[in-house]
Amino acid sequence: MTSISQKLKSDPNLTDFRKKVYLALLNVPQGKVITYALLGKLINCNCPQAIGQALKNNPYAPDVPCHRVIKSDLSIGGFHGEVSGKDIDKKLALLSREGVIFDNNLKLIDTNDVFSI
Repeated sequence: MTSISQKLKSDPNLTDFRKKVYLALLNVPQGKVITYALLGKLINCNCPQAIGQALKNNPYAPDVPCHRVIKSDLSIGGFHGEVSGKDIDKKLALLSREGVIFDNNLKLIDTNDVFSI
């Protein structure tokens, strides 16, 4: 059986940048979230928007858990390129099942849920 990291590394349709983003994201465990900026820092990328674009087109979700990435202000951020509606509801539901809860303003309730490097 091929691991998800092996699939990522050998996927000819992924740019090297997207591979870096997805491989770094595999380190964020269930029940934790990471910001776009911190994920960028892990791969030496100073552009959170580039991280967001890579995640928007994640063909390996949910195995590569893009739902675990939030904004630096600890608000929910986007999901599948959307910032509201059913996609955000799905992101909230996925995170809730992992024990990560947001308030009615879509802000992370417990800062201990943020993954640290």
